[in-house]
Amino acid sequence: MRTIEWKDGTVTLIDQTKLPNETVWIKIADYKIMASAIKEMKLRGAPLIGVAAAYGLALTAFSSKAETREQLLKELEESAAVLRKTRPTAVNLFWAIDRLLNKAQKTGGSKDALAEAVVNEAQKMAEEDVETNRRMGKHGATLIEDGDVVLTHCNAGSLATVDYGTALGVIRGAIEEGKDVKVIACETRPRLQGAKLTCYELMRDGIPVTLISDTMVGYVMSRGMVDKVVVGADRILRDAVLNKIGTYNVAVLAFEHGIPFYVAAPMSTLDQSHTSEDAVIEERSPNEVTNVGCERIAPEGVKVLNPAFDITPLEYVDAVITEDGILVPEVGLKQKRKD
Repeated sequence: MRTIEWKDGTVTLIDQTKLPNETVWIKIADYKIMASAIKEMKLRGAPLIGVAAAYGLALTAFSSKAETREQLLKELEESAAVLRKTRPTAVNLFWAIDRLLNKAQKTGGSKDALAEAVVNEAQKMAEEDVETNRRMGKHGATLIEDGDVVLTHCNAGSLATVDYGTALGVIRGAIEEGKDVKVIACETRPRLQGAKLTCYELMRDGIPVTLISDTMVGYVMSRGMVDKVVVGADRILRDAVLNKIGTYNVAVLAFEHGIPFYVAAPMSTLDQSHTSEDAVIEERSPNEVTNVGCERIAPEGVKVLNPAFDITPLEYVDAVITEDGILVPEVGLKQKRKD
């Protein structure tokens, strides 16, 4: 399922806050509305956020009333500043904005030529994302065996990308090779992306999936019900993976039960200039924890901690699956245990 498209100066995308009960498409023609959609998680997933930010700049370029190239460059910088403030953790957002601005700076000629170049670059990035995910899926499929049950956390499928998916792309790649693969999806509190989104898209595609609460991960692993773990990533640092809150729990449990733990993410998610000490973890609204939908489940006035992501040391990661191949950390904890 393609989640986002550009047509004649308008971006159309799925409002993921409505899934799985409704499939609602929204149209966006202004970068500020795109910024709000990203912040409100009407779209989410690191690769998709990156493309959406690129399209946000394309909207500015397409609708600009600037008379000169320099004026348009200034408008793009102003739009980029707003888009950068939407989600602080996922590196793809900043990577995409920087790529668009660099393209704009290097494009000569008239204001119209600059605007066209920005729009074309954003569309190119969207197409690249689909191809990247498919290549990632093929590489990752080599790690999945016929009959495997794969546990995944949050949603790293087509809904987190332009199409096909990262972690779920690996599962799709294995199935396309004729392998029998089943999935266990963690619900992913507090926003329930696993329950709402991962189960939705796997069931839509006819891929067998079983939903569990986040607190059941240790149980299903201890019962021998999980063969592999594949998750996505929002940023891969020199020493750690930043991904949806709860990923670290899954990684530690996988290590304790001797289960391979894989991360699937495009090369654009790698941030090798920083370590976990530099990590900025987004803190979201307390309402996401105190409420389920419109119903409050916690007493009024309770203090709430709600980080959107956690930090998984690379020592717990058996391999990082990218479009360029499979990267293996030099010495993981499992190798240390063997030694």
